[in-house]
Amino acid sequence: MNIENTKAQMRKGVLELCILSLLEKEDAYASDIIEHLKKAKMIVVEGTLYPLLTRLKNADVLSYRWEESKSGPPRKYYTLTDYGKKILIELNATWKDLVEAVKRTTNKTS
Repeated sequence: MNIENTKAQMRKGVLELCILSLLEKEDAYASDIIEHLKKAKMIVVEGTLYPLLTRLKNADVLSYRWEESKSGPPRKYYTLTDYGKKILIELNATWKDLVEAVKRTTNKTS
């Protein structure tokens, strides 16, 4: 069994929830999102993030706007749409249920 692969799959499974939660607090561009995720020990690379952001944008969960940058080219800032806010509420409820189910299954209290 490749434990690193299993751990990576677990992280991927909650990545959308983490990204939407970050964007609920404030709009961000991809590098900001990656930095926040790294600080939280959710390691993600650009090759994973960009396709996910595009998929969420195409599903009307996210929108974006371009902003000029003082240190380089314009940046694409992502924001949660109204539909995205509804999706986040559902994902949070599902996450809560999943955490409780895992605790019951593994007999863990925290």
